[in-house]
Amino acid sequence: SLCHIFRWDLLVGERYGIKAAVRAERRRLDEEEARRRHLLSGDTTHPLDALSQEGLSEEPVQQEKEAAGSGGGGVWEMVVAGGRKQQRRRKNSCKGRSRMASMDDDEDDDDETEGAEDDDNCGGGGGSERQREHPFIVTEPGEVARGKKNGLDYLFHLYEQCREFLIQVQNIAKERGEKCPTKVTNQVFRYAKKAGANYINKPKMRHYVHCYALHCLDEETSNVLRRAFKERGENVGAWRQACYKPLVAIASRQGWDIDAIFNAHPRLSIWYVPTKLRQLCHAERSSAASASCSSITGGGIDHLPF
Repeated sequence: SLCHIFRWDLLVGERYGIKAAVRAERRRLDEEEARRRHLLSGDTTHPLDALSQEGLSEEPVQQEKEAAGSGGGGVWEMVVAGGRKQQRRRKNSCKGRSRMASMDDDEDDDDETEGAEDDDNCGGGGGSERQREHPFIVTEPGEVARGKKNGLDYLFHLYEQCREFLIQVQNIAKERGEKCPTKVTNQVFRYAKKAGANYINKPKMRHYVHCYALHCLDEETSNVLRRAFKERGENVGAWRQACYKPLVAIASRQGWDIDAIFNAHPRLSIWYVPTKLRQLCHAERSSAASASCSSITGGGIDHLPF
């Protein structure tokens, strides 16, 4: 609130540090209030509870004395520093989890006004971290993954679930007279989380959306690719990268308009086109155009039909 009122420019760490300090100070005041009520009630029949209360009450007082003696600003600055340390630890742990979640670069296609998706990746500020799902392995069509693994049929089923959640969000928006989303946005992911589908999160769905697109546009090619990678023992990352090439070939046969291909399909029209797929189509189109130009100019004017 102070940042917006006084137009302060703070670093991200400072903002989170101030938030952590406010929460810690609020918890300290609540503990003091509870302790005061406990003392006023005169209930001293539990010596263990009394000792624990004394230990809690002496610690901030001692810290405040030490901070005042060293010229600091009291408990506030120490809480801010502690909050920053916690934030750094949380960021480091989130980086490790984000590598495992394999976030893609196609986040900018979504509605960036709804930027409250950090809780999907790092568990939010409440300290409760999202449980990671079992990793995926390359499976053939109809094959059930064994052990603590998930197959590709299950992955494609998650996209169908997202479509159902989008329909539910659209119905609710129509009943309330609100703006109705036409694609799977942050609002849909938040609704899925509230509905108990914690296994559906934005990074994972964005990461494999082109694989699902190949499954919808050319299921036969997708199945052949799955069988080939299963026989070679390749991992999901290699299979995911291999799914780009057939999609670029499909786009080349339809005028390189990958957005029109997505919008024309009933199951793909609700998904944003991945940025990397669009870039690959643009690069392939440019290389094909340059190759055709060089073939025409390389033969000379005498070889033209007219």
